[in-house]
Amino acid sequence: MRRQHENLTFGHDMKITSIDIFRYSIPMHPFTIATGTMEFAQNIFIRIHTDEGITGVGECSAFPMIVGETQSTCFVMARDFAALWKGKDPLDIPARMQELHWFTAGNATIKSAFDMALYDIAARAAGLPLYRFLGGTSRKSLETDLTIGIGEPEAMASQAVEFRERGVRIIKIKLGKDPDADIRRVKLIREAVGPGITLRIDANQGWDPAGARKALSAMGAFNIQFCEQPMRTYNDHLLPDLNIQSPVPVMADESVYNRHDATRVIRSKGCSYVNIKFAKSGGILEAIAVNEVCEQNGIACMMGGMLESRVALTAFAHFATAFDNIRFYDMDTCLLGHKEDPVIDGVRYNGFLVELPDGIGIGADVDPEYLSRLEAIRV
Repeated sequence: MRRQHENLTFGHDMKITSIDIFRYSIPMHPFTIATGTMEFAQNIFIRIHTDEGITGVGECSAFPMIVGETQSTCFVMARDFAALWKGKDPLDIPARMQELHWFTAGNATIKSAFDMALYDIAARAAGLPLYRFLGGTSRKSLETDLTIGIGEPEAMASQAVEFRERGVRIIKIKLGKDPDADIRRVKLIREAVGPGITLRIDANQGWDPAGARKALSAMGAFNIQFCEQPMRTYNDHLLPDLNIQSPVPVMADESVYNRHDATRVIRSKGCSYVNIKFAKSGGILEAIAVNEVCEQNGIACMMGGMLESRVALTAFAHFATAFDNIRFYDMDTCLLGHKEDPVIDGVRYNGFLVELPDGIGIGADVDPEYLSRLEAIRV
C-alpha cells in the first residue's frame, strides 16, 4: 500500500500563519455507558491557515471518563500547540506531531484535532480526497452499527426492536454494570431481535475479572460478534486467559492507544480485534502505525470514535476506506442523540451506510454562523 506522504514534495515552502480554536459544544440527549453519562459533546474544532491560502480543519471529542481530557483542558493545550506551530511547515506531519509529543506526554485527544487538520491540508495540497492521500484506491461499503446505552433490560430490548424496524442490521450494546443484569440485557435483546441481527457488546472496562468471565461465558449462547474492553486496563495481564476461554472474542479498546500498546496486547494474545480511535492514538499518523501492527499480526480493526460531529466522522470514514484491515465500523456518533448538526458537506448516512463526500481533503467544515456563536481564540 502506498505510504501516506508519497503525494507530497518535501522542500515545499508552505508555512502555518495562524490557527483558530473553538469550543465546539454540541448538545445531545443523555448517553450512558459504564463509566458515566454525557449530556453534551465536549468537542474542539480547529482551523489551520497557511500562507498559500490552503486551510485544514480538525476536530476532537473529549471523553473524560475514558481518555482523561475535558473540553477545557483541550482548549488550553490547543493554544500552546498552536503557538508551537506558527511559521512551521504543515506538510511535514511527523515533525509537527513530534513537537507536540516533546511538549507534553499524553493529551492524545487534542493532539488528534491538530493531526487531522494537517492531513486535511496535505491532502488538499496534493489535490486528493483524504482516503486517496492515505493510499486507498477505491471506496468501500461502510456499514455502521447503532448503539444502545445502558438502561433497564426491558427498555433496551424494546429499543433494539425499534432499531431493527429502522433497518439497523448491527446493534452495539453498552454494558459493564452488574454482570447478571448485563446477561439479562443481552438475552432479552437477542430474543427480541431474533438471530438475523449482528450483536456487539461493549463493557467499557466495567467488569471485574470474575464478572467478565461470568458474563462472557453466559453470553456465548447469544451469538455475540465481539466484546469491547471487558475489564480495566490494569487487568491487561488477565486478558490472554479471558480471550482464550471466552466464547465471545475480545476487542481491545482502552487497552490500545498506540503502536506499543498494540504490540504488547497482541503479543500476549490478549485480544482478537482492536478498536482504533483518533482520540486515543493522537490522530491519523499513529492510527496508521496501530493498524500496521495489527495487520502484520492478523488482527482486524474497527474504526470507532467518541462523540464527534460529522467533521471528524468524515475523517474516520476516509481512514476506514483507505485501509483494508479496518473491517468493522462503529461510526454512529452523529446518530446517538446530537441535537444539532452544524456541519457543511461531509459524510452522509444512507440508511446505516456511511458515504464519503466528493472533493479533496476531508471534505467537511462547520457552518460559519454556528462558529460565530462559540468561544474562540486565534493564535
